[in-house]
Amino acid sequence: MKYINKTVWITGASSGIGKALAKKFSKERANVVLSSRNISELKILKSEIESKNCKVEIEVLDLTNQESFIDIVSRIINKFGTIDLLINNGGISQRSLVEETDLSVDRKLMEVNFFGTVALTKAVLPVMLKQGGGQIAVVTSIVGKFGFPLRSAYSASKHALQGFFDTLRAETQNRGIKVSIIIPGRIKTNISVGAIVADGNTYGKMDTGQEEGMSAEDAANKIFKGLSSGKKEILVGRKELIMVHIRRFFPFIYYKMVSKIKAT
Repeated sequence: MKYINKTVWITGASSGIGKALAKKFSKERANVVLSSRNISELKILKSEIESKNCKVEIEVLDLTNQESFIDIVSRIINKFGTIDLLINNGGISQRSLVEETDLSVDRKLMEVNFFGTVALTKAVLPVMLKQGGGQIAVVTSIVGKFGFPLRSAYSASKHALQGFFDTLRAETQNRGIKVSIIIPGRIKTNISVGAIVADGNTYGKMDTGQEEGMSAEDAANKIFKGLSSGKKEILVGRKELIMVHIRRFFPFIYYKMVSKIKAT
């Protein structure tokens, strides 16, 4: 139980994978910092998981308000003394064709998913280096490994995160920083419900693929196991994960398959 009394900061903690991870780490007796924009859901989650063995702090976080990150980091340090694990899980998805998508939507996806995550990581990294080490995780997607219909900017943001965090690992692995990239397939969460469409409005529907996906609880258990063992990449999902291997080893098959796969 390597996370006992360690400080674990989870973004996107009000639902889905983030919420399930918060519950998992609380059971492992870590101190948990919960962040998202939805304070009411965070308060409910805090009441569910806080105990004598798990201290819980709420920090409301908007990934587009990057000027606030340093102050939030300072408050966490003042409360717990360290940040031992940062799980960058916050973000938004997309459901729209390239030809129909306004450029402002592309910019928003990159601002939230990529720049928000990078800015938060840069706010935490000096703290971890000063304390002699730490662990940083980022939740990307299998479409961060290949392009996929209706996900152009979302896929691009996840590709960008893959490159950034691979580089961060190479630069800091000899300085006590462990970096893990979490790569989910179809997990049963509300990510499609909150996705944005071509004009920036909300998609508002649960995809069939999402509905039939792995539970967030099972995903959290697999992620926890991967983080505990220091895995550099953690693939999470079911049969859809085969696409990652097909794209890598048999690209000619991927090119035939990708336009025929149901995207919702």
